[in-house]
Amino acid sequence: MEELTPLVYSHLRKVAIGYLRRERSDHTLDATGLVNELFLVFLEEHKARFEDRAHFFAFAARAMRRILVNYARGRQAAKRDAGETRLELSPEVAWIDPEGPEMIDLDRALDELEAVEPRKARVVELRVFLGCTSTEAAGLMGISKPTLDRDLRFALAWLFNRLKGSA
Repeated sequence: MEELTPLVYSHLRKVAIGYLRRERSDHTLDATGLVNELFLVFLEEHKARFEDRAHFFAFAARAMRRILVNYARGRQAAKRDAGETRLELSPEVAWIDPEGPEMIDLDRALDELEAVEPRKARVVELRVFLGCTSTEAAGLMGISKPTLDRDLRFALAWLFNRLKGSA
């Protein structure tokens, strides 16, 4: 972890800044805090070992997803129906309120998608939660950019239909 941190910290901090720009102005975490939460997850994984760069970023994407979902759950529990809306988590999921129950529903739907289409769920995690570009995500996954784009379109349509059907 000591060797890895300096190599990835600035990229993860940029991703965190991007997420926090879409959050409420009174958010309790800053970019450093969000990345620190992510590194706490790494440490809790009992000295997680990563096979390669792709494995690390896939793990980071999943961990950031969990942090955001846990934050949404805590916010929902603490403050029901505050009447405030905020900017979307990502343009690809503009129909999701990251602070509302939709985020929790998205997490469940992603788990369902992962059960039947693990690669497509991973694409969503890398693109939407980690903020990778299509080219970066394709490189991390070892697939072509057109394949990644098709997987993303499929996954987002599947998630949209799944979530709108459960509403």
